[in-house]
Amino acid sequence: MRISSIAKSIVAGVAAGATAAVTAVQDGAVTTGEGVTIVLAVLGAWGITWAVPNRPQRPTAV
Repeated sequence: MRISSIAKSIVAGVAAGATAAVTAVQDGAVTTGEGVTIVLAVLGAWGITWAVPNRPQRPTAV
């Protein structure tokens, strides 16, 4: 199965953002600092995931 770099980046960003958001809303409010943390988590996950190439697939024997 081949997954594109864009799909991997989107999933990684959503996962990182959701994790940061769950932590931020535990006290019932999201402060500016927590909002910035959520945005930075999403952007960091997108950048790192986009920068790491997919592993080349081995040719399959027929």
